[in-house]
Amino acid sequence: MGLPAGPNRRVPGLRRTEVAVLAGVSVEYYSKLERGAIAGASSSVLDAIASALQLDDTERVHLFDLARAADGIPLSGRPRRRSARSAGSRESLQWVLNSITEGIAFVRDQHQDLLATNELGRAFYSPLIGDGGRTPNLARFQFLDPASRDFYPDWDLFSEMCVAIMRTEAGRDPHDKGLHDLVGELSTRSEIFRRLWGAHDVRSHGSGTKRFTHPLVGEVTLAYEELHITADPGLVLMVYTAEPGSPSSERLRLLASWAANHVSAATVE
Repeated sequence: MGLPAGPNRRVPGLRRTEVAVLAGVSVEYYSKLERGAIAGASSSVLDAIASALQLDDTERVHLFDLARAADGIPLSGRPRRRSARSAGSRESLQWVLNSITEGIAFVRDQHQDLLATNELGRAFYSPLIGDGGRTPNLARFQFLDPASRDFYPDWDLFSEMCVAIMRTEAGRDPHDKGLHDLVGELSTRSEIFRRLWGAHDVRSHGSGTKRFTHPLVGEVTLAYEELHITADPGLVLMVYTAEPGSPSSERLRLLASWAANHVSAATVE
């Protein structure tokens, strides 16, 4: 950071006075921001603090979201539609999902609810979807269902990602009652969730690769892309695909074949 280390430094990281110096604000003002009195902070001040703390893009957006929410302007200035849940079953959106035949596609909302899937997605997420009695929820499955530890070989990493994404959503709309209720439920029932939520880490999904172990076809490694549905702020379309010609691709085709036969058998019955 270009600052002398100085004596008697008991913990790693910057002192409050050092952050203030790097951001070009007074220690008193920075202390006020740290205590949560962020309403009215200018974009230039927030940007300077983000630079001083070396925040990544997601963390920087989260800081600005918190400031806007404190000023009564949540969601990065965009109002969230109250009908987002019903949009998950919109016919044209389901057509889009159905058109994706070689990958797993689903729509989720800011509460981690799985609102709609394509045929392969229903087969892939069968351990989560169950009998269909309650709207499937990725976070509940992650932290409350023992089957998730088999489904996600990298369970610890998935847990951190899940909570960090929820933290990001909470920053966009701190007054979201549905999200508050979900966080309260998971905090009460899962000590791991409670600890991770208290870490205040944030991240966006974006793109990358994940490993899964499906009960029917075994381990698959899939690339994922997150696409925001601009017509319905808060909803995202997730698509998982396998590298062409890879063992994972063959296993996805096997699962797709099983799903097609399963649907045909159910139709006959």
